[in-house]
Amino acid sequence: MSDLAQIAWPLSALPDAIAIVARRSGLPPRPGEKAGSKGDWIGAEESLVGQWIETTARQFGLEAEPVGSTYADLASFVRGVGTAILRLPGAQTLDAMRFVVLLKGRRDRVAALGPDLRQHRVNGAALIAALRGEIEAPVIEETDQLLAEAGISLRRRNRARVAILEQRLADINVRNCWMLRLPPSASFFAQMRQLGLLPRFASFLALHSIQYALYVLSWILLGYGVLRGRIEPGWLMAWALLLITIIPLRMLESWRQGLLSIDIGTLLKQRLLFGALKLEPEETRHQGIGQLLGSVLESDAVENLALTGALINVVGVVELVVACAVLALGAGGVLHTLALLIWTAGCGYLAWRYYLQRRDWTAQRLNMTHDLVEQMVGHRTRLAQQRPERWHEAEDQFLPSYVEFSGRMDRAAVQLQLLTARGWLVVGLLGLGPTFVFGRASTASIAVGIGGVLLAYRALTRLSAGLTGIAGAVVAWQRAARLFATAARPQPHAAVVWTPAKTAGADVRPTVLEACNLVYRYSDRAQPAIKDCTLRIQAGERLLLEGPSGGGKSTLGAVLTGLRDADSGLLLLHGLDRRTMGSDSWRRRIVAAPTFRDNYVLTETFAFNLLMGRGWPPTAEDFDEAQAICSELGLDRLLARMPSGLMQMVGETGWQLSHGEKSRLYMARALLQNADLVILDESFAALDPETLQLAMRCALKRANTLLLIAHP
Repeated sequence: MSDLAQIAWPLSALPDAIAIVARRSGLPPRPGEKAGSKGDWIGAEESLVGQWIETTARQFGLEAEPVGSTYADLASFVRGVGTAILRLPGAQTLDAMRFVVLLKGRRDRVAALGPDLRQHRVNGAALIAALRGEIEAPVIEETDQLLAEAGISLRRRNRARVAILEQRLADINVRNCWMLRLPPSASFFAQMRQLGLLPRFASFLALHSIQYALYVLSWILLGYGVLRGRIEPGWLMAWALLLITIIPLRMLESWRQGLLSIDIGTLLKQRLLFGALKLEPEETRHQGIGQLLGSVLESDAVENLALTGALINVVGVVELVVACAVLALGAGGVLHTLALLIWTAGCGYLAWRYYLQRRDWTAQRLNMTHDLVEQMVGHRTRLAQQRPERWHEAEDQFLPSYVEFSGRMDRAAVQLQLLTARGWLVVGLLGLGPTFVFGRASTASIAVGIGGVLLAYRALTRLSAGLTGIAGAVVAWQRAARLFATAARPQPHAAVVWTPAKTAGADVRPTVLEACNLVYRYSDRAQPAIKDCTLRIQAGERLLLEGPSGGGKSTLGAVLTGLRDADSGLLLLHGLDRRTMGSDSWRRRIVAAPTFRDNYVLTETFAFNLLMGRGWPPTAEDFDEAQAICSELGLDRLLARMPSGLMQMVGETGWQLSHGEKSRLYMARALLQNADLVILDESFAALDPETLQLAMRCALKRANTLLLIAHP
């Protein structure tokens, strides 16, 4: 078993480790790509090491997600985190930093990749002790002194020390860990392969095939004894043993099916959520909340219906193949098998009819849902401006057509589920009629033929249920496919880790943002909203951008923050364009508090809404700074009224905030990100004069560079 010194990686060699992890994930090598060198990071501050690791992972097609654990949960975290990079504590300089590249965890040991490019087994307890060492150092001497004064024997002292430290340090966060995985935008097939889902699916299929073969064999043994006129105890015992053997196989199959469904469903949800987050503001602006809600509901239906229907169909196809083989051996022979295949094709036609009816019904339902949700959003306006007898006219117009479409779909579903299996039972038994009439077949072949008919009946029953789910999933997919495709949309990522340049003197103000001849035009408008815009913002400046409503002020703010892409012109942040710096890095350095139509209070705690732009989970220092900014903005009175203070739930289903309180929350959210440039878009419009002065003083004090957008 290797020690930590043998498997520790220096920072400069980490790109080699990440490249190997990428190859193990099945990613193809990228031509012309090489690992980063020491010159890429030597000038970076220690706080930028995580950003450098994330940037390097992206260059190899991976995602390095910063994760953490508490002191108490560190043991289970290390053994279950999977492929990850852990930074060993104790280094004071970048050259002295050392990292462990975990591949997988076990109960008492973990597998790690060493600098010799080989897999090593490492004592898990030693690794956990090394990660905890820096946290324990300030209190370990005090703890040992306490145990000595208490007279604890040397034999029991180690266990007592561990118990005291776990109690005392349980809630302290352990950071400096990055989990390596394929990003949600990667190929869905590659993500399934990385999680090992394909071999697990093959094992699930093999388990069902073995189980079904044993099921058929058990009835062959029983039928053999019956046809001979007597059942010997040995054959009966063999039949019973085969049935008993099927029980654990079926339990194992159900367990694997459940795990497979959960993992594929997780991947699918992650992909759809990532796609929703990558939608541009302009793509969502022209959709009502009802249409967006419909897409979310259909996305959930894709997961539930597709997984259930797909697995049932796979099982049904396996059983149908076995049924065809049994029918071919029976009295009906090949003609009987051909009749089954023709009947199956007819069932496919019924499934197609059900799909068409399901598609029309879904469209009608979503239209009704969209209209209903939109009217619920504007319910107060409707109550105030419409006569009571007209409040529900739209719903009354939708209901008759919805009922009609529902009836058509239900009839198609009944035909599919009843005719598919029960119709075949009639056809299959009629196919054996000639053998009874003319007596050309033996009793054994007739019994085999009847068994084949029953097996096909069972298979078609599964297929009819599975095809219903698949049809629903296909209809839902037509609504959700846009989100799935959006997830793979390429976005610019940083190719370098940028660090601020050192200025020669205190009087020299570096340029933060520079724009030249910016042009932006909305897709549905002929005239550009921004035309030939040129500006320069230097560090520490406080600027006011004012103009009439509709003049393009908010649009310019969205272009500067990267929420919209300019049609032409040059936009540089610290001398780098957005493609060079990367979208994430750009939005970390320029943050905005947009107008009310583009800003939201999420249904979560007040602290979450404040700190959602910072690292998560927040530290004690984050909470202290949030509390200080709230006090400067006059929100301390609000927090005093809240029963849970910063941890009070707010939003639609929580504590309701006034217009001015929301405005200051948005402002605090932007200021807490400590960005190079803060843009406040009409943030003071809803404040009274006294509160406005408080908010203005806070913004001028907290913002490194400030751009204020307001009406004249």
